[in-house]
Amino acid sequence: MSGPSLGLAQDVEEEVRSFMTQRDQEIKDAVRGMKTDPSLREVARSLINDQIDFEEMGKRSLGRYYEDLTPEERQEFIEVFGGIVRSQSLGDLSVYEAPVSIESVAINGDQATVNTTAEIREDELDVVYHLHRKEESWWLYDIVIDGVGTVEGYSVSFQTFLRKRGFEAFMQSLRKKLAATED
Repeated sequence: MSGPSLGLAQDVEEEVRSFMTQRDQEIKDAVRGMKTDPSLREVARSLINDQIDFEEMGKRSLGRYYEDLTPEERQEFIEVFGGIVRSQSLGDLSVYEAPVSIESVAINGDQATVNTTAEIREDELDVVYHLHRKEESWWLYDIVIDGVGTVEGYSVSFQTFLRKRGFEAFMQSLRKKLAATED
């Protein structure tokens, strides 16, 4: 790659780097602020979740089962699944307070992979973010921490449940889990 296309790729890489750096700093600021101002809890939750593409994450988690769902079933699944992920996002605040360094950014069309290192409780963890461009913005759809991916983790349990018990039982289980997190 040379000339204009190399410059364009570098611009996109810088755009992704900037997005990740700004997002990280905003989350850190809100999480720190929560300690003195509990009203910032919802601000922090929004900052953590608002650039996650729950539709893409859910679609990848369900794999082939996603295609079998009606549009209404897909919508309900994404709403409930997104609600569960949102409610759990403030479980371990040390993850968001950890120093993070971006090691590399790889762009492939409308997809990006950002490799980072986070220092959490004196351990260095490799954290890989998978993003895609949607509606002129970058959206996260998978986070892989030390080789364990969010999508992969959900995928194994979701697909096993769907195969054994079917969609309605699966949704009933997710609704119950969401209700328990909202208490």
